[in-house]
Amino acid sequence: MKTYLECIPCFFKQALEAARLSGVSGKTQKKVLDEVALCIPGFPFTSSPPEMARIIYGVIKKTTGNGDPYLKIKEESNKLALSVYPRLKKKVEHSRDSLLTAVELAIAGNIIDYGVKNTLNVEEELKRILDKEDKVIRKENKSIFNYKSFRSALKRSNTILYLADNAGEVVFDRILIEEIKETHRDKKIIYAVKEKPVINDALREDAVSAGIGEKTTIISSGVDTPGTVLSLCSKKFLKIFKRADMVISKGQGNFEALSDCKRPVFFLFMAKCPVIAKDVKCGLGDVILLYKNKRIKKEYRSRLNGSPGE
Repeated sequence: MKTYLECIPCFFKQALEAARLSGVSGKTQKKVLDEVALCIPGFPFTSSPPEMARIIYGVIKKTTGNGDPYLKIKEESNKLALSVYPRLKKKVEHSRDSLLTAVELAIAGNIIDYGVKNTLNVEEELKRILDKEDKVIRKENKSIFNYKSFRSALKRSNTILYLADNAGEVVFDRILIEEIKETHRDKKIIYAVKEKPVINDALREDAVSAGIGEKTTIISSGVDTPGTVLSLCSKKFLKIFKRADMVISKGQGNFEALSDCKRPVFFLFMAKCPVIAKDVKCGLGDVILLYKNKRIKKEYRSRLNGSPGE
């Protein structure tokens, strides 16, 4: 997905929030914004927002001297999400369609996103998810909630690459991964995290603390962008990305980076940004399970024995 003019104010908001979390003075916060402003004219709008964000967070790190301003927030997000893990499991176990509920919960966990909201009360958001009357978890129309395709592809796939998004959210990913392994024990699931800190994106330690490693193989994508930018990924990751039978991509950042990639991908996220909502043609707050399979290569069709239809 390309970058839009509306993305620029968001870049500044993210930069200011990260600078404040770094604990630097107001003078240094102003310097961060000045440096970001100098970068804006050179941003090609054909590039994705995560590519731009990488440059911005490089400025933040260099100016503030803090390479991981969201560290404490990530730790707290993981802790709080783990505290509701038993209740999440019960929701899945007591549902009529356990896989569907696990998918919806995984997507609902995507609300834990500082990059979009800038400020976030994790406890309040978790209560919203667990509230039985809450409308966050809901089925959407088939154009943006391709569950039938997801379920079909899952049955046909042997190797599944799962692209992580945020800390805290990884616990919700664990729910879906465990459900997949419960019904499809033979599936190999590879969970990809970021190589270095960027916003509150999940790192290896976040996945391990969430218990992800008990059911999957954890790898790094090799990038420090808030989205899986293929041109910056490691050769090892790209090999897995190309050969995986199925790719599950979590979060808006991964959608921004991969929506035009030349292989089929299932995107799971909540539309929290007007630009994303416009691109997907949905409403703000909509639950998205979008199957992108344009320009699908023959090798993928043959591997899945036919593209799963809606």
